[in-house]
Amino acid sequence: MRTLIKNGKIITPFEIVKNYCLAIENGKIVDLFEKKFVKEEFYDEIIDAEGNYVSFGFIDIHCHGASGYDVMDEGFKPLESIARFNLKNGVTSFFAAVMTGPVEKIRYSLKNITIYISSQQRNEVCRDKASILGIYLEGPYFSPTKKGAQPEEYLKKPDKEEMASFLEDSHHFIKVVSLAPELVGALEVIKYLKKEEVVIALGHTDASYEETKRALLLGASLATHTFNGMRGFNHREPGALGAFLTEEGVYCELIADCVHVNPAAMKMLVKVKGTDKIILITDSMMAAGLSDGEYLLSGQKVMVKNGTATLPDGTLAGSTLTLNRAIYNMVYEVGVSLQDAVKMATLNPAKALKLTGKGSIEPGNDADLVIFDENINVVKVIKS
Repeated sequence: MRTLIKNGKIITPFEIVKNYCLAIENGKIVDLFEKKFVKEEFYDEIIDAEGNYVSFGFIDIHCHGASGYDVMDEGFKPLESIARFNLKNGVTSFFAAVMTGPVEKIRYSLKNITIYISSQQRNEVCRDKASILGIYLEGPYFSPTKKGAQPEEYLKKPDKEEMASFLEDSHHFIKVVSLAPELVGALEVIKYLKKEEVVIALGHTDASYEETKRALLLGASLATHTFNGMRGFNHREPGALGAFLTEEGVYCELIADCVHVNPAAMKMLVKVKGTDKIILITDSMMAAGLSDGEYLLSGQKVMVKNGTATLPDGTLAGSTLTLNRAIYNMVYEVGVSLQDAVKMATLNPAKALKLTGKGSIEPGNDADLVIFDENINVVKVIKS
């Protein structure tokens, strides 16, 4: 199957190009060439982008749920619904975020998601839903003082043997583990995860600057939802945030809904980290795509009002954000260029998680593409 995309403004890692066409064959990007050289009769399908933007499909590395479902719910239907919702909003790949809860619930979720991922991978053509590329284990090794919406009764100290069993439960589909580095046993777990080639994130942490730097030196490379659930910056004790901002190799997740983080703080993050080290995430929970009302997050009641999800005490509890809206906010609220904002939802997550064939419009990469307008409204999604 040979497909041609024409009349689009194509966002590459280097520039936005006009008057170029994109050729796709058998689920792969084949070529990018000037419109004047196109011979349409050679193609089985012609997609007219009608002057809209064409980018690589968005990659959400931190998604808890959507459409009334959580990734930790039983069975495949919740995962299917979340995957379809994500695709509709331009996300072609995502990571299912498993959070703190009873150990038996965590184990069930890991096994269920693993079976689902395996079934997706066996089905070579999966064009009606986003692909789950792996699991993001967010908990249970967090600080009670920075727990956010992580249920405190299930928080615990890091345990290497338990972590090894979690990896076994997931057949090593756990690709990211977030933990608090100041806890007893955390550094041992970090060393183990580094050896197992799992991306180590630091989050829900009250770690000092020095404690955080120690974990970064051992191999941690990702900040879980930067600014949220961590010790803030102080000029005498820069804290975890200070370490994330000043250590060049750290990728910083960002929930760019303008609720979790003020646009001025987002602008500061861009100025300090640059656009190559920020990863836009949704941290979405089951209310994403639905109306205000009462929902659940790891067994806890969550109220959604005006699109903002909170626990009864007012603590933020995930978001209802979509990645196309996050890109919109970065462009129109923060002032980032469209090319850089798209990079934060495509190339940067692909680099941070070492994803092969993902993240950019280049020959040989997967043909996971999204067409959207000036307001980042999704017009069409092409899935390899």
